[in-house]
Amino acid sequence: MVITSLENDKVKELVKLQQKKFRDQTSTYLVEGEHLVEEADKSNSIIEIILLDGEYSEYNYPIITVNESVMKKISSLETAPKIMALCKKNNNTDIVGDRILLLDSIQDPGNLGTMIRSSLAFGVTSIVLSNCVDLYNPKVLRGTQGMIFHIPIIMKDSKSTISYMKDNKIPVYGTSVINGVEASKLSSEEKMKYCLIMGNEGSGLPQEIFDLCDKNLYIPMNEQVESLNVGVACSILLYELGRD
Repeated sequence: MVITSLENDKVKELVKLQQKKFRDQTSTYLVEGEHLVEEADKSNSIIEIILLDGEYSEYNYPIITVNESVMKKISSLETAPKIMALCKKNNNTDIVGDRILLLDSIQDPGNLGTMIRSSLAFGVTSIVLSNCVDLYNPKVLRGTQGMIFHIPIIMKDSKSTISYMKDNKIPVYGTSVINGVEASKLSSEEKMKYCLIMGNEGSGLPQEIFDLCDKNLYIPMNEQVESLNVGVACSILLYELGRD
C-alpha cells in the first residue's frame, strides 16, 4: 500500500522527527538518501525504510512506501530523496580507547559533522559531546557523510570527562597560542594517547576548562589570518596527533 495522505498518522509521526524534542522523546531519527541509509545499515541502526513509490529497496527491513508529496513533507531537504530510514539512537555511554575528542559547546551543525568525519579519518577512538548542537540534527548527519555510524559518540559534560582522563592518565590538550606548544612538535609519546578539547565557535573554551588542561596546542599561521574555523582547526590538530 502506498501512503498518499499528508494527514496519515504515520506520516505525522515521521514529520515530527524534524524537531529535536520528538527525536529525544522517541530515541529515533531520520537519515535521508541512499548513502546515509547504506551506512546506517552497516551499523544495524535502521528500524524501517521509507521508500518513494516506484523505487526498489534491497534492504531487509519493514518498508513504508509513500508518494512524492509525502516524501517531501517528511524530508528536510529541498529535493526529497528516493529513500530514507527511521533509525534508533546509539546508546553509547562508555568512552572507548585512549584517543579522545571532547567537543564543548559546538553549535554549528556543519562544524560538528566535519569534526566527526575528521575523527574517524585520523584515529580518534571516541568522541564526547558536552552541551553541543543535537547530534541527530539533519545537517549534522549530512555533514558526517555517514561516519556517525562508525565511531563511539558519548554525551557527557566536560568536567566529568576530564576527570575520567585524569583518572586514566590520558593527557588533556586544549588549544591556545598563549603558553601553547606547536602541535607538529609533539613527541610520539605525547601523541600515543590524548584528549583534545575543542570549544565554542565564538567564545572558545571557558577558563575553568583551560585550567584543567595539561597542555595547550596551537597551529602556526600567517599573521594576516586571525583564526581558523573550529572544524578546520580540529581537523589539522587531529592530523598532527595522528602522525608518527
